[in-house]
Amino acid sequence: MPISFHIIVCGSLVPDPLQTLDVAVGPNGPGLKNEQMMPAVLDPWASHALYEAAHLAGQFPSSKVWLVSLSPKAKLQQVMMTVAQKVPFELVALDGSSSGFTDATETALALAEAIEAIPGLDRSKLLVFGGWESASRGAGVTLQVVGEQLGLLDQFQGVDELTVDADGSLRILERLEGGQQQISVCVGPPALLGWATGNLPEPRNNPQVGMVNMRTIMPALQKAKPTAVTPGVSYASVTLPEQRRTTRIVKDLTADQVAEDIVAWLSGPAQNS
Repeated sequence: MPISFHIIVCGSLVPDPLQTLDVAVGPNGPGLKNEQMMPAVLDPWASHALYEAAHLAGQFPSSKVWLVSLSPKAKLQQVMMTVAQKVPFELVALDGSSSGFTDATETALALAEAIEAIPGLDRSKLLVFGGWESASRGAGVTLQVVGEQLGLLDQFQGVDELTVDADGSLRILERLEGGQQQISVCVGPPALLGWATGNLPEPRNNPQVGMVNMRTIMPALQKAKPTAVTPGVSYASVTLPEQRRTTRIVKDLTADQVAEDIVAWLSGPAQNS
């Protein structure tokens, strides 16, 4: 039988990285100040997972790609106007908060439920893709919990490359610590892959692909199920990391003296701690 895949990509929205972020605590807990007014983009980690999914589906006819997103419907519609022009996919939309302060488990349960409800999904062909990390949900566990809820025992995180052998087995290149990588072999779907950055470039905009995608995206947005994700956790305090910049202007130092000065500065905090 010819090889084909049903690929689910989980991805959320995040504020445009060029925006200045400031934490504000409201009646529903912490969030970002003026978050509703900020322009949004598809999470960069999830974006790469989507491009990898489309690349894989393009190699195997009859494969199909879905993008499952839990995000505010209005913002999702704006972002899809751009993302739809990149690669072919079908959108499954959940209308809810994409805040990084929502509980990862609650988010994963909602995503898993939406995936299980996709008509015609063949679990024998199922690959669940997503970001290894997240630009908003930095706990890095949402995708793993999705896999557990779907009963996917074969999970791979920090994936940089996926190739399919002639027998349908998956050869997966994963990141390890210290700049090392390992090659894992999985007999085939179902499996879950959390993508790192890989080596694929961002696809160029293709208006024709966008027009085809929008035929299914707009109805999906209209049918987006309201999904309330309860906080699940409480925060004693929330602050953004401080930005520190210390500049010294010195003259007439040799290269060796500059290097020694930099080494002393880098090793200073470690010695003091």
